[in-house]
Amino acid sequence: MELSDLLKLRYRRQQVSSHSARVIGNQAGNRLSKLRGRGIDFSEVRAYQPGDDVRTIDWRVTARKNKPHTKVFREERERLTLVVVDQSQSMFFGSHTRLKSVAAAELAALGVWQALNHNDRVGGMIIGNETYAAHKPYRNIKSVARFLGDLARMNQALSRGHPRPSASHFAEALAQIRRLAHSNYRIYFISDFQPIGNHWRDAFRSLSRRNELIALKIFDPLERHLPPSDSYTVTDGANRWQFHAGNPRLRKHYEGQFESVEEQFRKVCEQTMVEYRSIPTDLPLSRLPGWS
Repeated sequence: MELSDLLKLRYRRQQVSSHSARVIGNQAGNRLSKLRGRGIDFSEVRAYQPGDDVRTIDWRVTARKNKPHTKVFREERERLTLVVVDQSQSMFFGSHTRLKSVAAAELAALGVWQALNHNDRVGGMIIGNETYAAHKPYRNIKSVARFLGDLARMNQALSRGHPRPSASHFAEALAQIRRLAHSNYRIYFISDFQPIGNHWRDAFRSLSRRNELIALKIFDPLERHLPPSDSYTVTDGANRWQFHAGNPRLRKHYEGQFESVEEQFRKVCEQTMVEYRSIPTDLPLSRLPGWS
């Protein structure tokens, strides 16, 4: 995946799901907080209370009810967003449409551009096979471009035959995220989360105490269902295996294993208060979920 491809995603329009906003400090941004106060977005009209700004009095409602009423506005608050995207060896797989690593990179790029367009500070981390790159959140195009540059670089570094990084490599990277995100961040994790491991569970448990976490699990359709009935040969680069995909017991067992892993990870998310979404690699780019 080229950096130019990720930069172009800045202008792609998409449907995004809305989330309730959190209060993240006192600087202006384009996020509505749950706090009521002076701002640019109207919230409601209520009875006037001592200390209210007389400039916000709603004279029409006041005249109709013969009692002073004032307009209430929601304050704009800044939100800090971190995007943690996995570009390690297990993501270097794809049966059709795109590799998991490419789907993750595209989703991450869409997210950071959307956060920047909403005037949020955005940063994050890219975790590769041997290194990781942490980016503090800023609100400018240059910082997003640096993030996407590292993302493209680690995506291009993936190749066949490379061993999977150790659990300690992930643990070290996630520990850096814990140092980066103090509180009131929204943090997106984009990975296949294979294997689940304690490093993910520990990071989720620690970070979710003071932040909002969303886990976006990328999977390839071939990981869920075997291909059409036929004889196949597969290899891991060193060994070869042959099997017939038409065996009903084999197909059922294969699908059951996928669902078991899915359920295991879903429970980890529930126990650690992490929102969970599952995204297949064959989902069209125009339908990839965004965030607001």
